[in-house]
Amino acid sequence: MEQLTTTPFGQRPVTAGMLQQASAVRAAAEIPHCDKWQLFRSLCTARLRFNLSDRDLTVLNALLSFHKGTSLSDNASLVVFPSNRALGERAHGMAESTLRRHLAALVRSGLICRHDSPNGKRYAARDRDGEIIRAFGFDLRPLLQHARQITDTAIEVQADAAHLKRLREEVTLLNRDAVKLAEYGVEVGISAPWQTLQDELVEISKHKRRKLGHDLLSQLGDKLRTLLQRIRHYLFKAEDMSGSDGETERHYQNSNKDSYESESVLEIDAAGTDGASLSPAPSDEPTALEPNSRQPNLPLGLVLKACPDILPYASHPVQHWHELVGLMASVRGYMGISPDAWAEAQRVMGAEVAAITVAAILQRVDDIRSPGGYLRSLTSKSAAGGFSPGPMVMALLSPAKQA
Repeated sequence: MEQLTTTPFGQRPVTAGMLQQASAVRAAAEIPHCDKWQLFRSLCTARLRFNLSDRDLTVLNALLSFHKGTSLSDNASLVVFPSNRALGERAHGMAESTLRRHLAALVRSGLICRHDSPNGKRYAARDRDGEIIRAFGFDLRPLLQHARQITDTAIEVQADAAHLKRLREEVTLLNRDAVKLAEYGVEVGISAPWQTLQDELVEISKHKRRKLGHDLLSQLGDKLRTLLQRIRHYLFKAEDMSGSDGETERHYQNSNKDSYESESVLEIDAAGTDGASLSPAPSDEPTALEPNSRQPNLPLGLVLKACPDILPYASHPVQHWHELVGLMASVRGYMGISPDAWAEAQRVMGAEVAAITVAAILQRVDDIRSPGGYLRSLTSKSAAGGFSPGPMVMALLSPAKQA
């Protein structure tokens, strides 16, 4: 197809940018063929990087609809020549003055260019066979020439959006943990500057209502981590003080009574008068894996509050972590969790964290098809560093779960 002119019709002057665009449009496209609608969707994703509004894209969508076929090709005619009336109809009834404004914005962006006729009208001249030999209107070739840039920019925008979403989720979870743990501390009467801590959380919540960028969200996350660390310090300090007087044993006793499972038990006198350990189980019986010494990141009282369904199984109030571990070693059998799954969970997560996890599963056992399979899945995630029981416990404390 022949292209004769690069200058605009009427009173519009020639500019340096116009000449540069006219020269660039003759260069070969880096991508010779491209699906026009896929490219348009990528441009919608990246529109802010190209300084385009949603109304600009509405007009571009209408222009693309006048191009026959689904692909933009470097060796084909990419000039479309609809009248303003026809273009306005496909742009959902857009007024002509508004249409002109958005067409000018698309030209300034360098994604389309004008190819004006002698009288300023848009039309095409055809040969005897009906083939277009000359067309005047809007050339879509710059859109094809920017295809790689548009696609790469859309991928970057999607990655940035995903990262921003993860930051927002992280800030939300940190804030929820801090708020609920502070409320728990106030409720049980633990001595700490709760009012000051809660005031800081209120101030942070005010910032959360705004649309924050990556940097500000990261700063907010750092503040919440520091605040959460202080709250946990007060809670664990109070728990350690309350447990130091009455605790008489420090090691775990598995109270599971399944005939096919036999575990060694180690008991040590807390007062230090004896210091001797009992003999382990006979060598012909399997011994339990030594529990991981990793400490849980939640107060015991908070776990018991979130998982009240374990209490009927206890013969006396659960006051220490080793009592919860022993209790869940028995209860897991009623849930259909095998000894192997329980032992593996203790090995990977630590005995206390495994007990918390099984307690949380018990609390939602009606919604879980296979508690044993679910525990194995969480154990695998924990081994990969992708699991903590904190969100499970906090979710059980939400009003929707308690209702």
